[in-house]
Amino acid sequence: MPYPTLQALIFDVDGTLAETEELHRRSFNETFRQHGLDWNWDESLYAKLLQTTGGKERMVRYVADYVPHQRDVLDNLSVLHKAKTKNYQSLLHDGALALRPGVVRLVHEARTRGLKLAIATTSNPHNVKALLRSGLGDDSPNWFTIAAGDVAPLKKPSPDVYYQALEAMDVGPGNAVAFEDSSNGLQAALTAGLAVVATPSRFLTEENLEGALSVISDLGEPDKPFHHIAGAAFAKGYVDVDGLGAVFAAAQDRA
Repeated sequence: MPYPTLQALIFDVDGTLAETEELHRRSFNETFRQHGLDWNWDESLYAKLLQTTGGKERMVRYVADYVPHQRDVLDNLSVLHKAKTKNYQSLLHDGALALRPGVVRLVHEARTRGLKLAIATTSNPHNVKALLRSGLGDDSPNWFTIAAGDVAPLKKPSPDVYYQALEAMDVGPGNAVAFEDSSNGLQAALTAGLAVVATPSRFLTEENLEGALSVISDLGEPDKPFHHIAGAAFAKGYVDVDGLGAVFAAAQDRA
């Protein structure tokens, strides 16, 4: 490993590995249609609902805030969520999504350089594995320690899912970097003691990402550099293991 203190990379999924939220939104709406519900989550509404982490929790919030007279629908919450997961995986199988710029390159380089990889997300683990297979190949779920879905008692901004990922990898928070796109995810990672590189996603461009080690538009590519927004800068215009290690080490020296 090029930087002895940097041992692992931990990725959020939705909005971080890929711009999945539009597929999730479409999957929710298709599920509502299939079950005879007159609900329609447009982009503006969905951006608001994303402040609540977790698909089941998002539906509960929608009912509470917008259609409280339809509270009885929540009696079938698990059925709706399973149907939504099936619709989402169908869209992934159809090739409707690519991973965000730089993700594939960085994951492969990290593996080559001996860094551990993990996922820390509120997403359904089946959705996580489907996305990984779609974007990185059939064997790719085996590359990651996956802490996902309901394995953690509390959803982000609680740090529980990060604690689980760190424990499973046997890595301390001072030896890992997290990648997030949202303020809820950022707070979860920071509370767990992690340095965070934030890449705001399409639905969360106005998030407060103060406290991140670096805020950039995406991880960048050699021929398509990222846009630097705030915090530490990467000299090459894209995030690679050497650049990440240097920024991480510099931040530790300042701590």
